[in-house]
Amino acid sequence: MLDELYMFTVVVEQASLNKASAELNLSQPALSRKIAKLEQELGVLLFNRIGKRLELTRIGQLTYDYAVETRQQHLRYLKLVAEYKTAGRKVLTIGASLTTLQTSLPDLIQTLTANSPELDIKAITGKTHEIVTLVRERKADLGIVASGIDDPHLKCIPLFDDHLVLVLPRNHFVMDKGLPVITDLNGLPMILFSKGTWYRILTDELFEKYRLLPDVRMEIDSFEAILRLLHTCRAATLLPKSYLRPEMLKDNDLIVIPIRELEATKRTTSLIHAESESLSPAVRLWIDEIATHYKRG
Repeated sequence: MLDELYMFTVVVEQASLNKASAELNLSQPALSRKIAKLEQELGVLLFNRIGKRLELTRIGQLTYDYAVETRQQHLRYLKLVAEYKTAGRKVLTIGASLTTLQTSLPDLIQTLTANSPELDIKAITGKTHEIVTLVRERKADLGIVASGIDDPHLKCIPLFDDHLVLVLPRNHFVMDKGLPVITDLNGLPMILFSKGTWYRILTDELFEKYRLLPDVRMEIDSFEAILRLLHTCRAATLLPKSYLRPEMLKDNDLIVIPIRELEATKRTTSLIHAESESLSPAVRLWIDEIATHYKRG
């Protein structure tokens, strides 16, 4: 229908089938058939035919406005694709906080490379404020951080909400008296993430709020290492729910225990980037792809 709509706009602007057919390098009978086909598809009359003169109907005027807008949007899209193809950009630099590096970045990379196999992704890690600086200074094309960002120079797109969960080896002794509650974390042998990330800050705030003093056996900056050590140390841990996958729990013979107070430790993982107008077409497309992926999820 795009072709017919374009021809329709030319007829309106030339105010004559003869002039429009010359403009389109098309015979008048062929052009008349195209307009008739468009009217048939829409189920409305676009012109009142008064002798040789064509007069737009009310719906014809609305259709013309729509056709012009659609044509402009289509041209903008073609320009965007052309810029993308000629930009020669195949490298995307992502800044990721240490937590999101382990929880969100693997899925995000898989999503991007599935649609753009030629894409090379570089990741720069740091604390949240460091990632914000990297994106602001254009040293990273975009950033993934485990919080919302209020910065006048950056756009912040919420991707998903996350919260802490209790992870235990199957048949852990704390289960002997039934499902654990928040107070059971007091004195519980635990392996925690290293200090300095939002996740560890959130964990410490939780302990302080409920006056808990767990028996911290180790502090490690790798979620994977923590999971592998839980059975060996007969310890528990608190991890972001987004990191855990069924196969990961199965491989390490672990279980997740829901505790109501942990659900209140909600944090929002966000994508941050500079103003869209200053980004290359490729980066804008990849940002849209990421946002769409999490919206579908």
